[in-house]
Amino acid sequence: MQKKTNTILLKNKAVINMNSEKLSQRLEKVSHYVLEGSVLADIGSDHAYLPCHLGLKGKIKKGIAGEITEGPYLSAKEQVELDGLSEIIEVRKGDGLSVLKENEAEVITICGMGGSLITSILESGKEKLGSAKRLVLQPNIGAQNVRKWLLNENWVLSAEEILKEDGKIYEVLVADKSGEQPYTSNTEAELLFGPFLLKSQNDAFKEKWAGEVKQWKAILTQMERSQGIVADQKRKELVKHINLAEEWID
Repeated sequence: MQKKTNTILLKNKAVINMNSEKLSQRLEKVSHYVLEGSVLADIGSDHAYLPCHLGLKGKIKKGIAGEITEGPYLSAKEQVELDGLSEIIEVRKGDGLSVLKENEAEVITICGMGGSLITSILESGKEKLGSAKRLVLQPNIGAQNVRKWLLNENWVLSAEEILKEDGKIYEVLVADKSGEQPYTSNTEAELLFGPFLLKSQNDAFKEKWAGEVKQWKAILTQMERSQGIVADQKRKELVKHINLAEEWID
């Protein structure tokens, strides 16, 4: 019986380590932007795959994996232990940036959430950003909300990535404490689409916004008979976004 149990544990370890050693494409993109030798805080860490991957590669000095709920928290702790990284990666349970001490993290990653939630986490934990040199953020939707927050808080957007994986399109935003903002007089379009992504316009970018425009036009058609101030505001916003897309996207 003991032998069977050990075999199962070894099999589980092999499966889990494969996730630490080989990240998804979107997390691989995120990992490229984590500064060498930094203290990393990964908020909403999801099994701690990202910090474990970077720890195994020797790229980070220390990692903090933050989780708000018990299940993911325990999964992250198990992953760290299985990878033998307990000495450099600490798993903490808490809401957003509350898991950090002031001036503790040099790089903060927040991945796999909506843009509004990411901005809420950053806004409510601003006092924990003092020593942070870089933010690497991967919003599933609403990336423009993240860009607006970064600009308002004087974080410099230094890089953007967009990719398609398993039928879904993801954006990665990188912001630094210093540097030159990439925005021009076309700030409204750049906040919506991304200043770097607008320049490159790869296939994933074009597919994403073609789908968005199609959806916006469908919503406009459905709203033809809607009345009231809120409906009028929504229509104006949709028309503005459609016009921007048709003007700026090749």
